[in-house]
Amino acid sequence: MADRPKIPNARLRQVRLGELQLSRQEFANLIVATGQAMGETVACTARLVAAWEDGEVLLPRPVYRRILTQLTGCTMHELGFQLSAPARPAVPAATVHEGQEGQEDMDRRDFLADGAGTALSLIPLPAGRQTAPGRIGCSDVRVVDRAVARIYSHDHDHGSASMRRAATEALHTAYGWLQDGRYTERTGMRLRSATGHLSIAAGWLDYDSGRPSDARSLYNEALAAARIADDAGLEAHAFGCLSLLAKASGRPREAVSAAQGAQSVARRYGSSRMLSLFAMREAGGWALLGDTSATDRAIVRAHRLYADGPREADPHWLEFYNPGELAGLEALARADLAQHERAAAGAEQAVLLHGEQFARNRALYTADVAVQHALRERPEPEAAAEAAGRVLAYLPEVRSDRLLKQLHNVSSALQRHASVPAVADWLEEYRTIAGVS
Repeated sequence: MADRPKIPNARLRQVRLGELQLSRQEFANLIVATGQAMGETVACTARLVAAWEDGEVLLPRPVYRRILTQLTGCTMHELGFQLSAPARPAVPAATVHEGQEGQEDMDRRDFLADGAGTALSLIPLPAGRQTAPGRIGCSDVRVVDRAVARIYSHDHDHGSASMRRAATEALHTAYGWLQDGRYTERTGMRLRSATGHLSIAAGWLDYDSGRPSDARSLYNEALAAARIADDAGLEAHAFGCLSLLAKASGRPREAVSAAQGAQSVARRYGSSRMLSLFAMREAGGWALLGDTSATDRAIVRAHRLYADGPREADPHWLEFYNPGELAGLEALARADLAQHERAAAGAEQAVLLHGEQFARNRALYTADVAVQHALRERPEPEAAAEAAGRVLAYLPEVRSDRLLKQLHNVSSALQRHASVPAVADWLEEYRTIAGVS
């Protein structure tokens, strides 16, 4: 679903077809090869090229801008990209009906933007370092690591809305260090791994903001970085993220395959809990396929691996995967299998086990409690409305496109129970807060 009218990039398509005479896959391969010659690690795909040409992406990320300019000899403007977003006309909030999801998504973007903080400098640079990276040492690698940790810390409690620009700028800086800096081989490997982890963190923000094409590109770049640096943990993480993205995009077989790939790599890393998470990712794919037996087997394996306890090898980013998240991911799988009562109970357990941590995930699971109560065989609209009311309390502190989409799902599920006073009250409050009618 788009948040703006898509304007196809006819100029880029003309360059690819008319001047270079390449298919999208051939063009993607040439971009990767050009990037390698420039010292840039990218994982361009035909799907990303299609996103550029179809107008889903207004302007490529900086690393692709550099490669495209080198490859074609053209500026971004000459290639048909928009260097700044067009001004949005002031219009009243539209009434949301079945056929107006596009307008609702635009309103959701406005709602997100209202609470976005100013861009943070995730990689603060001393004077002079912006244009000349110079000598890169271990302290610089630690700066990138701290940027990743800061992204996750902020995202867990506040969502992605206010961090995307800062993450993009940080990633641009890290790639600049890789390309133009001077460093030892060992430091270079560490910097490449750190940049890969930063790519995943930035990709996560894109995913949470409803930008799957950008997220996929970043995850693929992280995968490429992992293989160059021989970093099994990063490679497994990238595969796990691709599994999550595939499931969210309605590609369950790809979700299963990517999760199994993540487990295959993670087995040599030494973290049972990482394996547990990827087993849960696999369960989510099987559930979307409707395979109850395969889902149950993966869930049992995930619980068994989690019970092995923490290990020294557990990465810092795995901090979010606590008992609450384990219960929550199982609840999502149960929901996809239409086991609504078990899903509601599991999501409620997830919220309780999270305690006061991870506000965004607590909000998402609370919303799922409301949806499952509304959809179960014997609906409980009052319980659904009570849970839905708890979700609204997270706004505007938590800013997440996924949360706002889930609130829309709650609204849709509760519409059939609009005659119940508690539900009617919640629907009215939701319309007021979200600016829909």
